[in-house]
Amino acid sequence: MKHKILLPTDFSTNSLKAINYARELYKNEPCDFYLLNVFSITDNVFESLINMEPGSALYETAKLNSENGLAKVNDIITMSDTVHTKHHFNVISQFNTVVEAIKTVVENKDIEMVIMGTKGETYPRTKGFGSTAIKVMENVRNCPVLVVPESTKIELPKEIVFPTDYKINFKRRELNYLIDLVKKCDATLVILHVKEANELNETQKERKQLLEDILQGVNYKFQTLTHSTVLTALNTFVESRESDMVAFINKKHTFFGSILSNALVKEISFLLNVPILVMHDLNN
Repeated sequence: MKHKILLPTDFSTNSLKAINYARELYKNEPCDFYLLNVFSITDNVFESLINMEPGSALYETAKLNSENGLAKVNDIITMSDTVHTKHHFNVISQFNTVVEAIKTVVENKDIEMVIMGTKGETYPRTKGFGSTAIKVMENVRNCPVLVVPESTKIELPKEIVFPTDYKINFKRRELNYLIDLVKKCDATLVILHVKEANELNETQKERKQLLEDILQGVNYKFQTLTHSTVLTALNTFVESRESDMVAFINKKHTFFGSILSNALVKEISFLLNVPILVMHDLNN
């Protein structure tokens, strides 16, 4: 069965890095990759949606630039030194907001994962996570999203960190993508718990056991830290071990959402150095 992976691109170096990272992740498996470029005529996308109609000169110019850019990216891929015969690339040019375009393609093409860069051409290096990546991670909830920083090495991850407080019910279908990734890469999954109390309560113990049941057949281990904040602990852990990826379950309006929705984004240095896999609580 072919994987179906969506690769949004704004033609920046960072988005090309994410594309190459995706190709490496799935190098041994048949894949349909969808290169998506979302175009508009002004920096204000909503203004563009109101003022530009298909058939107008502005619309047709923006669409042509988008299609030419996609053709160039496709050429770069096909002429690269590492062409995988099991990979097939499709191009999609769409006039919309980025988030809505991604949601639409995910639904229409039965996409199983979105892989994208963390910053694009319009986001300065000093800003940290690009606002587009943040919006996609927060709002595209119909499939997992993997964001790839520009500094990421193009190689398979060997250690993936999965932070949890054991306060949510784990579901196998929410973790299937993480399990598949760990097995595909022959990686180790480190389940990181930052202690808030000396002992887990009974509910937390039950959920930890449920997680162990779900992860049967996966190479995993538990790690517990005592620290003032989850963010500081994560940062220290990932940096000290040179971990290769961090995976979250995005339970809307709680842990992951709160991180992405405020200025703390700028303070989380590990987010700029390793890919982040965002899965979703299917109850939300």
